[in-house]
Amino acid sequence: MYPGRLCSTLRDSGCDASTTHERGDTLMSKKIGWIGLGRMGEAMVTKLLKAGHAVHVWNRTASKAAHLAEYGAKIETNKIDLASCDVVFTMVSTTDDLKEVLFGPGGLVTGAKKPQVVVDSSSISQEGSAEIRAQLEGMGVGYLCTPVSGNAKVAKAGKLLTVSSGPKALYEQVEPYLQAMARKVMWVGEGELARIWKIAHNTMFGVIIQNLCEITVLAEKAGIPRNVFLESINDSVLGSMYTRYKTPVLSNLNFDQVTFTPKLLLKDMDLGMSAAKAHGVPMPSAAATRESIARMVGHGHDNVDFAILLQETANDAGLQIKPLNLQIPDGLSS
Repeated sequence: MYPGRLCSTLRDSGCDASTTHERGDTLMSKKIGWIGLGRMGEAMVTKLLKAGHAVHVWNRTASKAAHLAEYGAKIETNKIDLASCDVVFTMVSTTDDLKEVLFGPGGLVTGAKKPQVVVDSSSISQEGSAEIRAQLEGMGVGYLCTPVSGNAKVAKAGKLLTVSSGPKALYEQVEPYLQAMARKVMWVGEGELARIWKIAHNTMFGVIIQNLCEITVLAEKAGIPRNVFLESINDSVLGSMYTRYKTPVLSNLNFDQVTFTPKLLLKDMDLGMSAAKAHGVPMPSAAATRESIARMVGHGHDNVDFAILLQETANDAGLQIKPLNLQIPDGLSS
């Protein structure tokens, strides 16, 4: 079946006692495909290209892919042209988007030739992912869920975490490609468990930004300069990569530098609440955050960074906040 197919093609790269040098040569000879070049997809595929892998790319808006040719990418006109690849990565916005690029007209697996493995890094539902797995595996195509932690800036800095689920043998075969894009890679189990991980991760993501905005407005209204308060949080036991890389935008209010939109965050909060209902887990803080994010979306904040929640929170508190226009490190540069 699919793990065996991939293992047979990569057997010289780790399924037997071949040398590390031979393993590297074999990995580099494999043809990789990539579908979806949004902020995250573009950053991740650039890492693969810079690591020396041969990557064929397709994006709905072809102009977004053109510059990758400078790094050696082969730009494909049609999705189905990637079907001859050994491994195809996908990074799209929704479950429906993923179904469309795979099974829709001219989709990746709609022709006679099919890729050996699809590795999906989109944020989609557990149920939708299971449907896609059943369809792909029914065609003899391997399927691995591999969502990530981090935004495009994190990806460009080489500090992503990838978390995979699906057949363990399949994960072990694609692991070297994941390592080219991330600081750490993990396998959490079979089936769609990585989807649950991502849903839990992004639900926490929303709750943290909600609370961070609330306490930052509290501190500023009480008299602590915003940048000073954020610096203190970053250097406390509560500080994290997340709080550090959001500090520049929260200080300077440059919400036009988009990493993640309010609509996408709302989608993920809804996935979190749906999963909580399905598993019988009460999540009161997540529920309150979901309503706050929905309110922000209702105010028409579309093509801006979700950190505009700080402005919304300040408005609710009767506090007028202004950009500080400071040079503040985001903690991602080495």
